[in-house]
Amino acid sequence: MTATTIAGHQVDINDEGFLTNPDDWSEDLAPELAKLIGIEPLTDDHWKLIRFLRDDYAAQGETPTLRRVSTQTGTPVKALFGLFPGKPAKKMSYVSGLPKPKGCV
Repeated sequence: MTATTIAGHQVDINDEGFLTNPDDWSEDLAPELAKLIGIEPLTDDHWKLIRFLRDDYAAQGETPTLRRVSTQTGTPVKALFGLFPGKPAKKMSYVSGLPKPKGCV
């Protein structure tokens, strides 16, 4: 675990850069996290997914998978790849301040 400062917030991160405490996340931190992985600006479509991930994590106790995000939000997987290119599950989790979903490499 390493302490770092992102957008004026001191946070602890793991070796992959994910926040170790989801409670350290805030909505003003999300755009900065997104910039770090080449996603900007965050659109309403991004925010819909980020808020879903945060709410679902709070209710379920684990980060939702790509399939769950797609089915629960009605967002096609192809659109998720468009919003969070490359590895959408990993990138959505990162920007949302959550751990990687189980099974995500």
